[in-house]
Amino acid sequence: MRIFISGGCKNGKSYYAQHLAKVQNGESLYYVATMKSVDSEDDERIKRHRRERDGWGFTTIEQAVDIEKILDKSGHDGSFLLDSVTALLANEMFLPGGDINENAAEKIINGLSQVINAVSDIVIVSDYIYSDACIYDMFTENYRKSLAEIDCALAKRCDVVLEVAYANVIVHKGGELCGNFGENYEAIL
Repeated sequence: MRIFISGGCKNGKSYYAQHLAKVQNGESLYYVATMKSVDSEDDERIKRHRRERDGWGFTTIEQAVDIEKILDKSGHDGSFLLDSVTALLANEMFLPGGDINENAAEKIINGLSQVINAVSDIVIVSDYIYSDACIYDMFTENYRKSLAEIDCALAKRCDVVLEVAYANVIVHKGGELCGNFGENYEAIL
């Protein structure tokens, strides 16, 4: 099953996604880590995520750019957890030296489409950061617009679309395929 999860930052999406990936029927478990650490807060977040999945049987694939390359690093019949589209976009859009890749969203959509077509079970995590009313600078607005474009493409391609908000799971698509994923959310956290 292909599951897309979005929601607010730092609200338990990743931990919940780990549980969903674990219950899928893949022979192997792959955690696709896209974050490149840029500061001590990122370092701590990465350490926390590693601790949370310790002992779960995940093989970690570090892939900060060119997401389709995970297909060369794994079997295709496993269960994948890709965390996160948000970090992947930052890595692809904001290039070393200060350059901006204006085609980052298209590149990611194409790469993720290759992945989705090649695997049966994947959980993809993204952050819902594009709905507030603040006016940001051009670079931030481009990033938010690109993330929304990617998330819309993923919502169309995935079997199930979930939103995690305030310890609630809202099923936007595919409820008939998955039952109520929200029933045990609080027990998981």
